[in-house]
Amino acid sequence: MPASTQPRPRPATSRGADPRLPWWALALPTLAFVALLTLILHPTDAHAAAGDPVIARLLERVQQLLTR
Repeated sequence: MPASTQPRPRPATSRGADPRLPWWALALPTLAFVALLTLILHPTDAHAAAGDPVIARLLERVQQLLTR
């Protein structure tokens, strides 16, 4: 008596699924990393920067890091 085999079902394919990441999936961890790195490199600046525009200083730090 021959053994009968049943065909295996094929895994469902998701057509139309986009394998790319959304923009915030890379931007948010990068922003958090830069903010923490800035705090680690200059911990006293966080207390002294109460009156300074934060975004301008952060962009300035990123520019300094990229130009080195």
